Amino acid sequence: MSNLFKAEHPFRYFHAVDPVYPMIHRETFENDYNQFWVLTPIERNATDASLVALIFVMLAMGTQFVDLPSMEEKEQTAEFYVSASHQALRMFSYLGRPSMRSIQTMVLITYFLMNDNHASDAWAFAGILQRQAYALGLNRDPATVKPNAHPLDMQQRRKVWQAVFIQDTFLSVIIKLPPTVTHNDVRIEDLLETEDASFEHGATDTSFIRSMWTLASIVQGTICTPRSLDRAICQNTSERQGLIAHFQRLYHTFPLPFRTFSETAICELARRSRRTARQTLFLTSNYYHCLMLINSDQHEEMACDIRATMEAAHEAIASFFLFHTIFDGEAGVWFHFQHRAFSEALMIAELLKSKPPESTMDSVYVQGKTDLIKMVGMMQMNSEHDIVARTRMGVLSSYL
Repeated sequence: MSNLFKAEHPFRYFHAVDPVYPMIHRETFENDYNQFWVLTPIERNATDASLVALIFVMLAMGTQFVDLPSMEEKEQTAEFYVSASHQALRMFSYLGRPSMRSIQTMVLITYFLMNDNHASDAWAFAGILQRQAYALGLNRDPATVKPNAHPLDMQQRRKVWQAVFIQDTFLSVIIKLPPTVTHNDVRIEDLLETEDASFEHGATDTSFIRSMWTLASIVQGTICTPRSLDRAICQNTSERQGLIAHFQRLYHTFPLPFRTFSETAICELARRSRRTARQTLFLTSNYYHCLMLINSDQHEEMACDIRATMEAAHEAIASFFLFHTIFDGEAGVWFHFQHRAFSEALMIAELLKSKPPESTMDSVYVQGKTDLIKMVGMMQMNSEHDIVARTRMGVLSSYL
């Protein structure tokens, strides 16, 4: 662990990862972390291995977001940390005794695997994670199963459950496989507001979690399940309009900063709070990507709503462009974000390919062509050292 601070102390993790997946209580973790380093080497060897596993996976995630002399060194360093994390989990016998720390570690290992272009491994590992979360009872209302627990412990159980739930839902959206985290009685409204809700007009970690949680709750049943069975999302235009209205009503329950989406507004928000800006862009990307899927749904009884699909795809991919611009390419690290953006660009490309000749100067098609060219340019910048970016660039370039 001689290079333990490669990812910055107290970890790049809290700058890049924690804002969009806020499930670790920072004060508690830092206290445990500092106590760990006070111990003698012999005492450290007897430390709870789940803490060591959590430290290593946070280092692995943090390393993915820092600049090192070469991509090879960055990948090797990050993979060393995640390997050490998994080894510590095995020393902890995590399969036989799930704990809050082991669940948090597994959530982060799953994200690491996705970011490291091992989506199939991530999906398989997430299956173990989800059963472990059930085994620990995280799907149950803490007030019911742990009525005498400290409020902070109850809060953490809810936050870790939502992390598992949200991860499962939006991974299911991407790979079109059935969601697994489907049975729970945890109440969103029981999440405690631990921050000043007047800051950024109510945009706090808790309100971000609630927004993502409510979005995932709708998405799981209306998008994940039918797509995993190759069924239509909606049976007719009327049903689609009703579902879109449902999504729009949800959108207007989000705190104002989470739905004030324009380049000027996001740049100004990032100047005041980079944490809230990250959360806004993640939420916006997920929301509009789902709208794109609903509007593009088509079958014998219902045609694709081309204009609405193009507009939703533009809003979704614009959040990727802004994230890439404001946060120095971090968007390219997140598998979810980058894969959604590629899917959106591919959708735009397909609709451009089939556009009517008289629509060449239609603003929605002009904007779509601009988005497609910009996405190809971004993939080209990363293509030298990223084989996935190179492949995606080739696919999208064939439409130009």
